[in-house]
Amino acid sequence: MYPEEQRLIEAGQRGDVTAFNQLVQLYEGRVYNVCYRMLNDADAAADAAQDTFLSAYRNLNKFRGGSFRSWVLRIATNTCYDMLRAQKRRPATSLDAMLDAEDSTYEPVDASATPDEIALRRELSTTIQQCLAQLPEDQRIVVVLSDIQGMPYNEIAEITNTNLGTVKSRLSRGRARMRELLKAGELLPLRFRHNSNET
Repeated sequence: MYPEEQRLIEAGQRGDVTAFNQLVQLYEGRVYNVCYRMLNDADAAADAAQDTFLSAYRNLNKFRGGSFRSWVLRIATNTCYDMLRAQKRRPATSLDAMLDAEDSTYEPVDASATPDEIALRRELSTTIQQCLAQLPEDQRIVVVLSDIQGMPYNEIAEITNTNLGTVKSRLSRGRARMRELLKAGELLPLRFRHNSNET
């Protein structure tokens, strides 16, 4: 943990809202991205991110050191699980809504990229999101944290409150399922599909 982050946490624990808001600014993009990848809905992800930070603020005095990032992402993960359980009692998100939300993943745009490259990346991002949405929740979160967020296994274990072996097992199964979905080509944009007529 950086000294400045530690200072902000300690100030937040004393009730300094400005300091806590600075912590929010440090992690809001990452938290939103994880929530979006888990919930597959921009509005739900925004609600989950807001609920995450409200919960973090209310429980900041319970933070006892270690990685603040892991702590806040564990809250985000649990918030998403709660929302997913609630969603199971309602109709699933439509494909149209999923496609409409493709610009809501907080993906940085490379200023040097051409319009075609930007469109291609968005198309791939949408495809990946559609595949992620088909994974079981426990596999989805480890794939998101490892392959999209780039986090180490030990931190993923901390966030998901599981052991390293479980993380590796879920990640292996999740990656295998993602490969199957991408190979099937059903969700892959036409330009990425293998042309079986080619020799």
